[in-house]
Amino acid sequence: MISITGLTKRYDDRSAVGDLTFDVHPGRVTGFVGPNGAGKSTTMRMMVGLTRPDAGEVRYDGTQFGDLAHPTRTVGAVLDASTHPGRTPRNHLRAMAALSSISRSRVDEVLEEVGLATVADQRARSFSLGMRQRLALAGALLGDPSVLLLDEPSNGLDPDGIRWLRNHLSAFAERGGTVFVSSHLISELAMFADDLVVVGGGRLIAAEPLAAIMARNETTVVVRTIQRAELLDALDPQGLTVRTVGDRLHLTGTSLAAVSQLAFDHGIRLDELTETTRSLEDSLLDLTQASAEFASAR
Repeated sequence: MISITGLTKRYDDRSAVGDLTFDVHPGRVTGFVGPNGAGKSTTMRMMVGLTRPDAGEVRYDGTQFGDLAHPTRTVGAVLDASTHPGRTPRNHLRAMAALSSISRSRVDEVLEEVGLATVADQRARSFSLGMRQRLALAGALLGDPSVLLLDEPSNGLDPDGIRWLRNHLSAFAERGGTVFVSSHLISELAMFADDLVVVGGGRLIAAEPLAAIMARNETTVVVRTIQRAELLDALDPQGLTVRTVGDRLHLTGTSLAAVSQLAFDHGIRLDELTETTRSLEDSLLDLTQASAEFASAR
């Protein structure tokens, strides 16, 4: 488990990260989300010792990153996709392996795993951003770590690459690994994250299961019927909110099944009956709107 306690970082008079405290659990994918300038990248840099915190600490199963006997065999990190343009993926990873006392045979394994085996001896200067992202992930996997820290890993990936990444991270967590991944692709993150850590202005806004956040989203039942008056008379008004939008009724405080049964019982013909729920993206925008550094009008 990753334990972040009181993590704080200031730059001059600006607070980049302020007293962050949360846990990241093994066997789960934890999404790290927030608007631009929320402190996500600074937090992740502090988690692997690239930026020194002013206060607080990060521990991996009770051990600080700097005290890990073999850091790359515990934590695999992708904080950017940069690599020397004149190096080939094979040589790049062999250099990394040598620095961490990792067997050279592992290089071919991770190249195959991330789908770069066929271009292992091409120079990286010709690589697309998506290919560089795959190479960065190969470097993170090189030490066969139990933890993956990934900052915007889907940046530059095509739809097939994004699906591959999603499946790979889910499988890694299912094997007991710990995945902590930041992303601006909220709809994509909603497909495979188990937990969310939400930050804004460098401070923690929420840290809870994705299901708990989604459960608070309001569900609206949309109804179109020529017997609108009869349906409104039959509906139980207690706790129910009714809005008229065009030729449809938008009902909150009830369910699709309840409205369907009510219409059947009263012989009311329904021409349309659908149910909509606010998206995770809408929920997160509401949570972080007040702390967004660059907020659009809503």
